[in-house]
Amino acid sequence: MEEQAKLQPLTNIGTAGHVDHGKTTLVEALTGIWAARYSEELKRGITLKIGYADTAIYKCPSCEPPRAYYTEATAGPDLKCKYCKSDLVFERRVSFVDVPGHEMLMAVMIAGAALMDGVVFVVDASQKCPRPQTREHFTALSIIGIKNMVVVQNKVDVVSKERALENHREIREFLSGTWAENAPIIPVSALHKVNIDALIWAIEEEIPTPRRDPSKDPMMLVARSFDVNKPGTPIKELRGGVLGGTIIQGSFSVGDEIEIRPGIRVEERGKVSYEALFTEVTSLKSGENKLKVAYPGGLIGMGTKLDPSLTKSDNLIGNVVGRPDKLPPVWKELELEFHLLERVVGLEELKTVEPLKKGEGLMINVGTAITLGRVTEVGKESARIILNVPVCATEGARVAISRQIMNRWRLIGYGYIV
Repeated sequence: MEEQAKLQPLTNIGTAGHVDHGKTTLVEALTGIWAARYSEELKRGITLKIGYADTAIYKCPSCEPPRAYYTEATAGPDLKCKYCKSDLVFERRVSFVDVPGHEMLMAVMIAGAALMDGVVFVVDASQKCPRPQTREHFTALSIIGIKNMVVVQNKVDVVSKERALENHREIREFLSGTWAENAPIIPVSALHKVNIDALIWAIEEEIPTPRRDPSKDPMMLVARSFDVNKPGTPIKELRGGVLGGTIIQGSFSVGDEIEIRPGIRVEERGKVSYEALFTEVTSLKSGENKLKVAYPGGLIGMGTKLDPSLTKSDNLIGNVVGRPDKLPPVWKELELEFHLLERVVGLEELKTVEPLKKGEGLMINVGTAITLGRVTEVGKESARIILNVPVCATEGARVAISRQIMNRWRLIGYGYIV
């Protein structure tokens, strides 16, 4: 596993926070990779889809923290300490999951949070904390069950010392009484790569690699899916569809037979159903590293024998991959034990969450799946919801619930499948 740890990240670290607070710039400072790879994102300057960037963390055996800590991007190709010139020691490989901050993209953010073992929470020091999506992202992280967090107080290079101290107090007040009240707050300038070593040190201290059981039946949450063939590729050279996601338990090997649930939409005689897909794993990659076996952690590219038309343009996002007949059930309707928030998050002014109503439409997030549903029965703390698109999930799985308020899907609560 030690050699595997150098090839495949075994820890997923998310970035979260309000739009334009510098999350993607911070990921670039840590990894040297600009995670917003899509042309529409580059034009608009915001993250639209889940991005990812891998790096290795190194430590100088001679220097004291924080100056002892590096990533591949900050260490340089010789992997020597820039202070004492000692050879750096490999600590672990990690994957940064970059999710959108924009209010219209909360569903994508919640899907990304399902992949995280811990989070770097980014706050702009030049703006009052919390901003609407600061509050909304923190609530989503709480709902998903994230427990390990480092706060980055970004853009300290553009504010006065007094404003930086005031912002620090605002952050502490915002987190007071929550699971993250003792999270470290690291002041940085992501743009100028200032204090990045202190951030890496904090990540090492606060976000451990989870212990996982590789003997469990394997399961991967699909966060992306691709057709990697270029236009005009000869038929004999076509490659099968590729799935991108995170393995949450067990392991996959090249040559494994797999099942994908709930699968693809099929319409016959006016009736719509979903059929599971069965195929074979032809390749496994972590970043640019080819793997024979892939374990939980990091974002894995899984080559298959699927027709690439099935995987193009993220068609299979929200599916779950496993061994045939070993996956959780597919739910066409959910019975939830739910808990509503007191206030709608994501709005400038706090608004009371109204009770669920029979017949209303909701957006439901389960793992990386995003679907709409209609409430058919509702009690004080339980509800039955018929889904437009079925989901594959375990009984007891955590669900995020959103409602349309002011023409936007707003997070209003969470629940568990019963």
